[in-house]
Amino acid sequence: MTYREVIEKARAVMGPNCRVCPVCDGRACRGEVPGVGGLGSGSSFTVCRAYLDSIKLMMDVVYEPSEIDTSLELFSRRFPFPFFMAPLGGMNFNYNDYLTEAEWSRMSVSAMAECGSLAFTPDGAKDEFFDLSIASIRACGGVGIPTIKPWGREVLAERIRRAEAAGATAVACDVDSCNHPNMRMQHVPVRVLSPSVMAELVRGTSLPFLAKGVMTAGAALRCADAGCYGIVVSTHGGRVIEDAPAPCSMLPEIRAAVGERMKILVDGGIRSGKDVFKCLALGADAVLIGRPYVVAACGGGKEGIRLYNEKILGELRDVMLMTGCASLKDITPDKIRLSN
Repeated sequence: MTYREVIEKARAVMGPNCRVCPVCDGRACRGEVPGVGGLGSGSSFTVCRAYLDSIKLMMDVVYEPSEIDTSLELFSRRFPFPFFMAPLGGMNFNYNDYLTEAEWSRMSVSAMAECGSLAFTPDGAKDEFFDLSIASIRACGGVGIPTIKPWGREVLAERIRRAEAAGATAVACDVDSCNHPNMRMQHVPVRVLSPSVMAELVRGTSLPFLAKGVMTAGAALRCADAGCYGIVVSTHGGRVIEDAPAPCSMLPEIRAAVGERMKILVDGGIRSGKDVFKCLALGADAVLIGRPYVVAACGGGKEGIRLYNEKILGELRDVMLMTGCASLKDITPDKIRLSN
């Protein structure tokens, strides 16, 4: 199977919710929430691609050649590449139920683990989402990061304990789900997670804790002060707010504010190895990729996910070769240029 065949198969089975557009940029699915689009005008999704496309790469092929190393150390582990699967759920109401929630959970976690990487897994209005996440992570020897909705303190603490019992790599909370439209429609009591509660949760777990949905330097500093291992700069795929900037555009000021106090990951419209490179140059340690992984799974199952990983990794290596970067630490701000 080739990646082109994966895309062709996905296009045949994923309608009407996902059109498998040539570029997954949110234009065709504006406002489709539930669905795969961004909220309202879809601007917080579409701006991601526009911003990433505006960044140019600085070619430099006059250097002493060496082997290219794309590996990354994170969570006291070494991964072969600096991108992971974002938490994705709702195969029935966001996609078209071509894959069941159980099939998706098992496939996504195990496929990423077999590639030496990991998946962030979802939580949701129904307990099924988190139950499946924990079961899939446990079945893969703990390789995965359950992402918990911002429930009340007691529910959060209980789900973190379940993540610990499953041997999870880390645990995350997508704090930007406090007003997610899908959760509102189902009258689910999620809420804003205060820094004091976050600090209490961090102190109460042995797992690295990440806050997902951080978009300002001030919020990043509050997460650092609470003891978070890291943050994910994100607007939940543009699904929780309109007219927000592209998450990757916030990386320089967030990195400047927190320095090396914690790890910074980012998501939002990242679709190629070039995009991964640009995000690292802007200040990220690693990135998350979302919707394209569902396309890969619908088009080719676990092999589709493997082929997608290989595609992104190959593109990243090509850009590193053409910009004189032997390792990820060489991907610095001078390797890109922001268009006027």
